[in-house]
Amino acid sequence: MSTSSYETIKVTKEDGITWITFNRPDKRNAMSPQLHEEMDDALDQLAIDPDTKVLVLTGAGEAFCAGQDLELFFRAGGKDPAKMAKARRAANEWRWQKLSTFPKPTIAMVNGFCFGGAFTQVCACDFAIAADEATFGLSEVNWGILPGGIVSWNVAQILAFRDALYYAMTGDTFDGKTAREIRFVNRSVPKAKLRDETVAFARKLMEKSPAAMRYTKEAIRAVRFMNEPQAKDYLNAKSDALRYNDREKGREEGMKQFLDEKTYRPGLGHFKRKAPSAS
Repeated sequence: MSTSSYETIKVTKEDGITWITFNRPDKRNAMSPQLHEEMDDALDQLAIDPDTKVLVLTGAGEAFCAGQDLELFFRAGGKDPAKMAKARRAANEWRWQKLSTFPKPTIAMVNGFCFGGAFTQVCACDFAIAADEATFGLSEVNWGILPGGIVSWNVAQILAFRDALYYAMTGDTFDGKTAREIRFVNRSVPKAKLRDETVAFARKLMEKSPAAMRYTKEAIRAVRFMNEPQAKDYLNAKSDALRYNDREKGREEGMKQFLDEKTYRPGLGHFKRKAPSAS
């Protein structure tokens, strides 16, 4: 499946930034079985795409994503158990396994409504920037259910315990500014500035060593669940792996520019990256 053949998502590339847009605006971009399968395929392709330096997820129209499409995912899906099982696997794979381990930096650009199951992909992204006017909500309790899949686990990981309980148990909504205050997103900006702010941040990330970015995100995610001796051993091994696999040799170049050439000062910018050799 090529990225041009998708129906429920749009994939566009612009100067190193690849945008995936959930494209069911008439349904507030609710996730259908087809959307899950297309996202699962798209992430596989983009993970090895040399033109993708940073990945941004957003939604068409007035919504980021309204969660699962209840009609297609549950009621219609119940008539075809095999199709339902396939959709469930794809939903979990792309929204957490593939997105949280994506080898390039990822940003959730939350432009509007973000409800229920959509919290998982926001949590899976490395960063999240929201419009001040965006509306977030865990409305499952109002339907007599709980935030299922792994949404409750995601929320418990990202939010403070009191905030996770409050929003999951009341179903109250909150806006982008509150999302920033409770640290569900990194930044909240007026909607009119959302795309520009996201692009500027993506470009900032692209200035860094791709290998260092990848190994750093993997390290930060992994050590959260380790004790101190485990973390020390893991990070030492991870550092060695980074030096071995970094085609740009960023450590050596940074040390040379700092110690020998005196052209780089930590905290005052970044060292000048050199293109990797063809070998």
